[in-house]
Amino acid sequence: MQPDDLQRLVSTAMPYGKYKGRLLADLPGNYLNWFAREGFPKGELGRLLQLMHEIDHNGLSALLAPLRENSGHREPQ
Repeated sequence: MQPDDLQRLVSTAMPYGKYKGRLLADLPGNYLNWFAREGFPKGELGRLLQLMHEIDHNGLSALLAPLRENSGHREPQ
């Protein structure tokens, strides 16, 4: 994990697919689980999706809340 990966999760949008434009931190667990089963994309995007999957799977999404506040993005309603 890179030092700023968590910040990237709350500031990087999904570039394609059903959830195009949604922040990586806001992707639903079932979508992240699908990537875990089918394979994550190569490169930085795949690495970040895998990290978000681990965070979501372990119930640690609340850890991103302070980073959201600093980035100006709010938790989805």
